[in-house]
Amino acid sequence: MKHLVAITFFACMSVLAAPVSAEQCYADYKAKKDSPLRLHYGVVELYQGCSKNSAKTEISGRISQDGWKLLNVLSIFDASGLAGKDSSAGQFYLRY
Repeated sequence: MKHLVAITFFACMSVLAAPVSAEQCYADYKAKKDSPLRLHYGVVELYQGCSKNSAKTEISGRISQDGWKLLNVLSIFDASGLAGKDSSAGQFYLRY
């Protein structure tokens, strides 16, 4: 029983000591809706990878729920690249 308690304790401690996240990734993108044509520029936090390919899949899935179609992923960046993008993205800043 003591061994089980010790193993459980050390397993829990190793999980708590692990880093929460290696880095935060963000992407900016352009999207559209048809009938009538509407365009938007947005910024999102990425959770499934920090490459343009994974961003395309992730962003498309999120914005399509509201009828938007991804046109282009412009760039991938870390938190330091967020400065100034909130005014450009407006309501689509970290919305999805």
